[in-house]
Amino acid sequence: MSEQELVARARAGDQDAFEQLVLANQNKVYSLALRMAGDREEAADLAQEAFLKAWQGLHSFQGDSSFATWVYRLATNVCIDFLRRQKRRREVEPAVSLDDEEAGWAEPADLSQDPQRQLERSEAAQAVARGLEALPDHHRQVLVMRELSGLSYQEIGDALDLDMGTVKSRIARARLSLRKILLADGNFSGGPPSKMVKKHERG
Repeated sequence: MSEQELVARARAGDQDAFEQLVLANQNKVYSLALRMAGDREEAADLAQEAFLKAWQGLHSFQGDSSFATWVYRLATNVCIDFLRRQKRRREVEPAVSLDDEEAGWAEPADLSQDPQRQLERSEAAQAVARGLEALPDHHRQVLVMRELSGLSYQEIGDALDLDMGTVKSRIARARLSLRKILLADGNFSGGPPSKMVKKHERG
């Protein structure tokens, strides 16, 4: 059954059809949420919230883009709202330090690797996490979508309802801003900042 047929059935109230749409897109949505929230439990909640919004808003989905693109846009907005709430909360009362082991985007340690190397990777991951957190929402958003989620410029434009030129210029500015932040933090020696983000992603 095609995506269009599943959407039509779901709009008519077919929960099984909607479940198939969820299964087809849940990994991509969860991955985005994890990269933006930096926490697995929060990411699961955010992904669930995005699909709930999709179910509740199916009547407004016109089919101008694919369901996958539409739900990815919803997920992006949910994550941005979450980050804004977190930022406001930190401004009111101190949050857990990003230097904590579970903070940032560090992956679980691989005990087969050299401890020093693992420490360096963990520090680099935390540096990138701090750098991304320091970016404005709209810069963090496009950089995560491009460098970590691997979306094309066209997919980002479709998801955020932006033209190609705006997407490219926003990503370029985001990379430059991240580079400046990492340089100031003493965790970046130069070169394209996207490579450091991707290196962090591979962990």
